[in-house]
Amino acid sequence: MTLDQRCRAIKLILSDVDGVLTDGGIVLNNQGIEIKRFHVRDGMGIRLWQKAGYRFGLITHRSSQIVKTRVAELGIEILRQGIDDKLAAMRDILGRLRLEPAQVCYIGDDLPDLVAVRAAGLGIAVADACEELRQEADYVAALGGGAGAVREVVEMILKAQARWEDLIQVYR
Repeated sequence: MTLDQRCRAIKLILSDVDGVLTDGGIVLNNQGIEIKRFHVRDGMGIRLWQKAGYRFGLITHRSSQIVKTRVAELGIEILRQGIDDKLAAMRDILGRLRLEPAQVCYIGDDLPDLVAVRAAGLGIAVADACEELRQEADYVAALGGGAGAVREVVEMILKAQARWEDLIQVYR
């Protein structure tokens, strides 16, 4: 199956957080409060994906209030934090949404994402993902985690679905 064919089937994007929506750095201030930096273009990509009528979700091992805040800001309805088994979480989400694995794109950066990337209809590794994930992915983004890779993937999928131009007309 070609990359375009895989993209055309996608209705749901699931993503890791640290190393995908962020650069993977974990910053703690003197009070032990975690700080994360998100890329604005990833946020815009998620909004465009939602505007196209699709869902976006996050599956992450770590748990943080910052992620809850970002999820609320972007109107993301699917959030699973503190997850050790990302494949089980992905399968549960697919079951609840009545979707098939071929209809999900999973974006990851490291070994805990490997099983979900393999099982997804479209498995994505960010540019700076570990070697094992890049080797198993259907597509390796040109951009790294926290540098707009999610936007890149959204744009690629929507273009393959011939939806991109209609969605961006409001900005022209």
